[in-house]
Amino acid sequence: MKSWPKYPVVYEINTFVWLNELSGKYKTQMTLGNVPVKEWDYIASLGFDAVWFMGVWDRSPAGIKIASGNNGLMSEFRNVLPDYQDKDLVGSAYCVRNYVVDRKIGGPEGLAHARDMLAKRGLRLILDFVPNHVAPDHPWASSHPEYFIRGSEENLRNDPSSFVKIGNNVIALGRDPYFPAWPDVLQLNAFNLDLRKAVLNTVSEIAEQCDGIRCDMAMLMMNNIFERTWSSRAGEKPFEDYWSALIPAIKSRYPGFLFIAEAYWDLEWDLQQQGFDFCYDKKLYDRMEHNSAEDVRQHLLADMPYQDRLIRFIENHDEPRAASSFSCEKARMAAVIFSTLPGARLFYEGQFEGRKVRVPVFLERRPKEQEDPVLLKFYQTLLSAIDKDVFRNGCWQTCEIRGWTDNGSCRNILAWTWRKDNERYLIIVNFSGSNAQGMVRLQWDEICGKNLRLTDLLNGEKYDRPGSDMIDNGLYVDLKPWSCHFLRIETQKRN
Repeated sequence: MKSWPKYPVVYEINTFVWLNELSGKYKTQMTLGNVPVKEWDYIASLGFDAVWFMGVWDRSPAGIKIASGNNGLMSEFRNVLPDYQDKDLVGSAYCVRNYVVDRKIGGPEGLAHARDMLAKRGLRLILDFVPNHVAPDHPWASSHPEYFIRGSEENLRNDPSSFVKIGNNVIALGRDPYFPAWPDVLQLNAFNLDLRKAVLNTVSEIAEQCDGIRCDMAMLMMNNIFERTWSSRAGEKPFEDYWSALIPAIKSRYPGFLFIAEAYWDLEWDLQQQGFDFCYDKKLYDRMEHNSAEDVRQHLLADMPYQDRLIRFIENHDEPRAASSFSCEKARMAAVIFSTLPGARLFYEGQFEGRKVRVPVFLERRPKEQEDPVLLKFYQTLLSAIDKDVFRNGCWQTCEIRGWTDNGSCRNILAWTWRKDNERYLIIVNFSGSNAQGMVRLQWDEICGKNLRLTDLLNGEKYDRPGSDMIDNGLYVDLKPWSCHFLRIETQKRN
């Protein structure tokens, strides 16, 4: 398979939920090893570069027991599934007992088959890695207690919500510095050098089975964050950061293996410097959800080496469904924005159909929801529009937008171009609930003196404009609220 594109498009699938629904659809128990060919063909038809099968690893029976006794979680489960049954609880995808594919979904053989089905269609496979913690019944808990943050009997008595006894050892429960401990996982010690060696072996085994990993809460393992969280309990801080040691070692064995960081707290750049290919762009998500077009524009002024290594999204398994957190019109424009920016792009299964219920990662079933055919048609058109090499390997550039002294609505307009060889595209978005007008200037000297045909790929409308005008004065646009132009620009041949 050829190398990764510069800006790959990734499709996240909640593996247990997806297989559960396919089982109902085909009236037989589905695993990754017997998914019908037509389902693989459908995924491939959407134009992705990779599929992230979220939650394939062996889930913890101990974690299931803890979750079933958690009143808050059980209330959440019943809120999502009013007809909740005990069998719906399959355990948290991030409470990993072992990095072996769960037998319920086909085991290692099923995953190997799924990877082959994807590869035959030009798609790569991404899986999870959870660096910060493991399940209480992970083999390391009994065989290698030194891999964990340790506590004392006094800690256990005084703070039973943060420590647990495993055999003869008191071990800290997993946490980040801003929230209480998670009750179902044990905290690994990022400073322990023997753990780092074991993790290298674990990730190497994962890399034999896929083409990249999404690393859960990656910033928690950075030296400065880990020291702040655990202080003297962690022991002496190593000279080298966790990721700076791990990522190059894996890439030396598996060239082209992709690392994606779930990252927050403005640490994306630091993680990129430690070797991550892409880091979550939560800031873009937050600005699109809560702020103005101007706030989005300011975010996009960052240097290109940083922007190139972000992964953009408007939903994933951790965030609310876009159809529930954005209005219909705003959700569409947010989709146009994130899918036409540099960096990787992440779509989530169910996003296209307009699902509104976010399913906890503990469950294998989700409620039935009415499909939104209008939204589905929009996404089919958008995915087709971006399924071009120019959006994966081309050159992206923001556009200057001018307004008038008595009309400042241009501040609600975002615009940028893509270019590769003879392919040229211009995306213009009114990211506001009001009409917006402005002049969008292009910076392509080669179109000077040429007549251009502008074709909107989302609605089929065509416009003819002189290239010199678009450089000197700009392209005049008058956009309705929450609307856009997705323009392919071609030089018209002289008669």
